[in-house]
Amino acid sequence: MASNVNPTVRRRRLGQELRRLREAKGMTAEEVADRLLVSQSKISRLENGRRSISQRDVRDLCGVYEVEDQRVVDSLMEMARDSRQQGWWHAFGDIPYSVYIGLESAAQSLRVYEPQLVTGLLQTRAYAEALVRGALPETSTAEIEKRVNVRMHRQERVTEEDNPLRLWVVLDEAALHRVVGSRLVMREQLEHLMEMRQLPHVTVQVMPFEAGAHPGLNGQYAILEFADTADSSVVYLEGVTSDLYLEKAPDVQKYAVMYEHLRAQSLSVEHSREFIAKAAKNFAD
Repeated sequence: MASNVNPTVRRRRLGQELRRLREAKGMTAEEVADRLLVSQSKISRLENGRRSISQRDVRDLCGVYEVEDQRVVDSLMEMARDSRQQGWWHAFGDIPYSVYIGLESAAQSLRVYEPQLVTGLLQTRAYAEALVRGALPETSTAEIEKRVNVRMHRQERVTEEDNPLRLWVVLDEAALHRVVGSRLVMREQLEHLMEMRQLPHVTVQVMPFEAGAHPGLNGQYAILEFADTADSSVVYLEGVTSDLYLEKAPDVQKYAVMYEHLRAQSLSVEHSREFIAKAAKNFAD
């Protein structure tokens, strides 16, 4: 494979290969950890792609798994080297959700449910600034600017000409009424949302209050899917101090079914457009 593959994706693929080798050897992660005198959590994080993996790690693991084919070892070593390259987001310094950004940057499609706010990929700069400032009141101005700049950079995936991200967003009606920043900021944000939804690969639906109870009441989530079948889909759940990534097929399938119910219970695409336009006009008063 070419060495310009997204490093986060390369790390996930490498972890999957290492897990496959471990399971073929009939060993548990705990047994491997005991052999290498490391923690079991390290082995788990290496296998799920949440931790950077060195060529020395690969060498040691291949030794434990008794991999005799040097071509396999060399291929894994190359993947380890490539996985340690830096993505564009590293230029911004320490980003708490860098794993997600790496996945989003490589994804082919993204399905998002947002119960409280306009999703990050469709935010205006003014809305994003007000949102970060309000959600993280003790954050410095420099940190806010960094986070907003990263968010603006992420949006380039949506506007790419050659291979844009296919984006489907279900917004709860609350996101259209919550005043983030000011009424002017909200009007501009909703107008921007109207513009972005005109892109052929962007779909926006609104979940109205009158829909009552629905599968999204437990909170925000996103489903990322990739072009390469070797890369399994991921469900992303954002947390305050840590995030959760679900990759097991039954978990992903459950959230995918929930999303289909969300889309079915939401307003149609056309009715959603009218709903957003009316909300924007309300902020013009």
